Amino acid sequence: MSNVTENKLTVHIDEMIDKLEPLLRRIVREELKRVIEEKGNIFHLKPEMPLYQDMEEILRRKKEGKIELYSDEEVWNE
Repeated sequence: MSNVTENKLTVHIDEMIDKLEPLLRRIVREELKRVIEEKGNIFHLKPEMPLYQDMEEILRRKKEGKIELYSDEEVWNE
């Protein structure tokens, strides 16, 4: 006979965002590093690429004052 135990966890959305942000930053940083190592120091984004579209969205939100960008020091911890 086997028992199945179901665990449930409730997390507030703000807490989840606070927990995910450092992880997502690390993933993006590692992915960009990998691309640069594979393709050289310069790479070009095409308009159909998701990252290109994300960068356009970030720029639009910055122009509207709906986003605050971090300094290089804050992002890279260097």
